[in-house]
Amino acid sequence: QVQLAESGGGLVQPGGSLRLSCAASGRSGSTYPMGWFRQAPEKEREFVAAFTWSGASRYAESVKGRFIIFRDNTKTTGYLQMNNLKPEDTAVYYCAMGVNLVATQRSDGVNYWGKGTLVTVSS
Repeated sequence: QVQLAESGGGLVQPGGSLRLSCAASGRSGSTYPMGWFRQAPEKEREFVAAFTWSGASRYAESVKGRFIIFRDNTKTTGYLQMNNLKPEDTAVYYCAMGVNLVATQRSDGVNYWGKGTLVTVSS
């Protein structure tokens, strides 16, 4: 079993930036791709970005050019740098790991979920 712990959410003004972190613990040696989904009120959970530990990455069209996903060298922590945030980015952001995450970019490609962290973009 793998546990995922997100941090870094909060309130930010439009145009601002936030960095989310996701720390993986538990079963050692997990090399599943890591990524982020988000769920806004009354909307379905949607894919945001994901990467493989070998360096491949994928982004949703809505965040391309604004968000950057990357990892640290320990291969236990991933990050989502969010720039030029917009009110429509307001959502609970969930860290995820899954063997098919990068390939599918869907929830059914996820094996493990974090509990989520709230990001609110508002003036």
